[in-house]
Amino acid sequence: MMRIVIGVGSARETFPAVKQIDLLYRLDEVVLAHGAKVEATQGYDELREAAMESGRRHIEECRALLSTDIPSIRTLCDVQDPSSFILDTAATVKADVIVMGTRDLNRLAEVFIGSVSHRVLVHSTVPTLVVKGAARPVSKVLMAVEGPDDAARLQTWLMAHPFKNPVSLTVLSVVSSPPVTSEHGMLRQDPAYDERTLQARQIVNEIVKALDGPNFTASADVHGGDPAGIICEVGKGYDLIVVSSHGRKGVRRFLLGSVSEDIVHRADRSVFVVR
Repeated sequence: MMRIVIGVGSARETFPAVKQIDLLYRLDEVVLAHGAKVEATQGYDELREAAMESGRRHIEECRALLSTDIPSIRTLCDVQDPSSFILDTAATVKADVIVMGTRDLNRLAEVFIGSVSHRVLVHSTVPTLVVKGAARPVSKVLMAVEGPDDAARLQTWLMAHPFKNPVSLTVLSVVSSPPVTSEHGMLRQDPAYDERTLQARQIVNEIVKALDGPNFTASADVHGGDPAGIICEVGKGYDLIVVSSHGRKGVRRFLLGSVSEDIVHRADRSVFVVR
């Protein structure tokens, strides 16, 4: 059973998202959710009705793009903060995945302006697919893992929710290798780097062994360097990047940041964040 909530915004960002999720999975239930934010000013009733009418129109345009063999397609439209409405809808219907298009604002712009897709990504407790650019058939997938917890989470998700069509899957681990300065001011290798690399190879090889089969033709890859940068660079040769989120919250999340969010912002293609 695959239950999806699609956040409906403008046609430019939502149409590719609708098409992409339909290409990616066999869908059992789709909920198209549109929240319209209307300020309480003079002429509120007229503005509210106009916003609702526009929202219903956008929803029906998205509905027309979905496959006709999906058993259940529901539509929800209300005057609420869009990101909150999408998150609340996902919680209410017990969604397996939230799907969002994006205006692809840069990270600095999102700090000051904000975006619905960014807020949903930050606060979602369920897997979130952020679609960038045009929808594309998915035949090559890059799955990035950081450690054993990531590996277990991603492996469990993929085994329980295989894609609509078989894919070539590369399991990538990037081992951070910050330079270490000796007492003579010379750069030397982190003494634990080789051990971390060995552990990374063991993790990716175990995932490949578990997933390789009719749904996935799996292979392993290990790199050293900046995780987000390398994942985004390698990801340019793939149709989709899949990562895991640690789900940090509050002050700890603010201070430590999130590699998965960094990848979503920097990647030039769609990113699926599994939680």
